[in-house]
Amino acid sequence: MKIAQKLEECTKNGQVYFSFEYFPPKTEEGVNNLFPRMKKMVSYGPQFCDITWGAGGSTADLTQDIANRMQKEVGIETMMHLTCTNMMPEKVTVALEKCKEAGIENILALRGDPPKGQEKWEAVEGGFECALDLVKFIREKHGDFFGIGVAGYPEAHPDAICDDPEQFKKNYAGELEYLKKKIDAGGQMIITQLFYDVGNFLQFVKDCRNIGINCPILPGIMPIQSYGGFMRMTGFCKTKVPQEILDTLEPIKDNAEAVKAYGIHLGTQMCKTLIEAGTPGLHMYSLNQDKAVLGILNGLGLISIEEPTKNPTPAIEDKKEEEKATA
Repeated sequence: MKIAQKLEECTKNGQVYFSFEYFPPKTEEGVNNLFPRMKKMVSYGPQFCDITWGAGGSTADLTQDIANRMQKEVGIETMMHLTCTNMMPEKVTVALEKCKEAGIENILALRGDPPKGQEKWEAVEGGFECALDLVKFIREKHGDFFGIGVAGYPEAHPDAICDDPEQFKKNYAGELEYLKKKIDAGGQMIITQLFYDVGNFLQFVKDCRNIGINCPILPGIMPIQSYGGFMRMTGFCKTKVPQEILDTLEPIKDNAEAVKAYGIHLGTQMCKTLIEAGTPGLHMYSLNQDKAVLGILNGLGLISIEEPTKNPTPAIEDKKEEEKATA
């Protein structure tokens, strides 16, 4: 089922939804450990889960394998990331055909990050120049088979962020116009880059609506799970971090448990503000860990950690039973 349709149905019914993102572990042991945790998290009823493609397409085969298992074994509607980095059209075609075979109907179409060791992003000869090209390619070759998600940047793409206020204003407007093109070309939902200033996200949504972008816009929520990881990620993404957050972290930065507890507290407060402002759902960047994202959802009253939903995806489970019966 197309995820965008599921989300719109939730919104129509007044149900606040959530979803989880994972990345491919670096080791076989990591992969083996991920699935029990993923199954536990899925038992709490996310509308979907997604799996990243890896910088420079470095984890393409593993991403595909994990996505297949998420859809078939875990029984959750799965969105697989697909990037333009080091990807010729032939490779994309193979990846999409494998998705079809596995019953995966949802793709997050991204430009992707530069390959490791490369500072600037460059298209491979004969490849895709940007995510818009990828969206157009998927629609041209596969019609409406796939639900397509795209990325949005509440504080502008890192490449567009600059110190000159006037130039940034122009860059931000250009980013919105480009996002509109991705939606007009066939994108059906937007998942945003992480942020810690809720006001910036809410303004971004207003700006999108003002130019005719009416699809679901999911805020990307990344709980602070370690001080070092938080500083690296926000630095890499050029994320604006309110001074209050930095001031709170400074005296506890060497206390891992205190940082994690603050991450859950901050994430819960951010999400409460978002929901109260009318945001219909949350996309949780889990970093393959369950404690922080489940803690936030529990704090919001969206789940009860003691009583997970036994069958959050009945349609998929029913389909499995039908396949067994006809095997």
